Amino acid sequence: MIKPSSVFRLWLFVLAGMLFCIRGVAQNPGFRAPLQLSDTSRRFDDSTLRIRNMNPYFNVHVDSTLTYQFEINRDPGRYYFFLRNAPAGLRLRENGLLTFKADKSYFLSGRLKYDYEYHVNMGVQNLNDPKDRLDTNFIISFFTTEIIPSHVKPTVSNVLYVDEGDTVNFRVQCETGTYPIESLNFYSNIPIKTNSVIKNCNDDFTWSPPYDFVKDGDSAKTRLLILYFVGTNKVFMRDTATVRIYVKEALNYPYMVEQYNVAVKNMRTYILQLKYAFYQLDKKVKKTNHTRNGFDLTTATTALGGTIATSSHDATTGAILPSVGVAMVPVKESVAPPQTAAQNQASLVRSSIKRLDYTIHDNSLVGEKDPDIVKKIGNIKTELKQTQVQLIDVPLEDTSGMTEEELNAYFDNPKVNKKYRLKRH
Repeated sequence: MIKPSSVFRLWLFVLAGMLFCIRGVAQNPGFRAPLQLSDTSRRFDDSTLRIRNMNPYFNVHVDSTLTYQFEINRDPGRYYFFLRNAPAGLRLRENGLLTFKADKSYFLSGRLKYDYEYHVNMGVQNLNDPKDRLDTNFIISFFTTEIIPSHVKPTVSNVLYVDEGDTVNFRVQCETGTYPIESLNFYSNIPIKTNSVIKNCNDDFTWSPPYDFVKDGDSAKTRLLILYFVGTNKVFMRDTATVRIYVKEALNYPYMVEQYNVAVKNMRTYILQLKYAFYQLDKKVKKTNHTRNGFDLTTATTALGGTIATSSHDATTGAILPSVGVAMVPVKESVAPPQTAAQNQASLVRSSIKRLDYTIHDNSLVGEKDPDIVKKIGNIKTELKQTQVQLIDVPLEDTSGMTEEELNAYFDNPKVNKKYRLKRH
């Protein structure tokens, strides 16, 4: 056997060592080959566009400045921001910077309100892709530590003077301060019934004092009514406006007009009755006059016949016929005595009718509200009562037999007027 050289031995030793190492690695189950780690510094875009620091509510003090930067989860250079229905003074730059300076002039001019939530719509739009956009909204409100009170201001002075039956009408306005008045309440020292409801600013107050509002025990025939208008805002601050109304006693004109019409109607009814009584009296006098005229004609005819017979050659005829005329005179006085009393009574009734007509005409109403209506009603009633007492013996009958037109036509007949007209002697 040939002995290997030293080089050959060294080679065998290295080969044996390598075989031993390969077997050991294969039999070790806990070993794993190391994997390559990912780069954590690399960023990937989210699937949805969103604002990372969205603030849904802003509360800003007056005379302060608001600055807020909105951030999105994309490259801001490819997007722009915009606002819709923003309050006055609120600005949003294209890069998402929200700025606002709450100047007091906005609130004094009425362009902005205190403690009011403004809903602002905001959007983010991709400059290259119209579909890549985001719409959202937030709320902004303003407050101040300087409170300006609101006041209730009626459109009339705090003292009014009215009469019964008049109408009080005015508007209850509000002077707006930091917090506007949201509700109104109405009170009075005397329960009254109004024609309106007072609940909000600019409502109208309407009230008409009745004619019995002033009582008999009130001094100077005047009664005081005090109205209280209480306004309340959302923080329960109250302001009260007071209106004093002095109500004076006045004439109930509609009621007095009814009384006047009743008095005139009663007098006209009595006048018609008197006209009918005059018609009956005048008819009786006329009938008597016709009868007496008949007797007078008979007497005159008899006397004329006797005169003619005497002028003829009959001596006894002239002596007989005049005696017949003399005998007719007592018959006339017995059958148709003169109606002096009836004629005088008819004249009195006629003059009374004229006087009552004049009274109605003299006391007629003037204008819509005659201040002398009470006096005129008294005059009509007094004249009617005096006439009724004066003509108490005149028999009055129902006038159903003749109409009012027929009675007026007979009373105004020229022949009748001529008979009862005063004559100069």
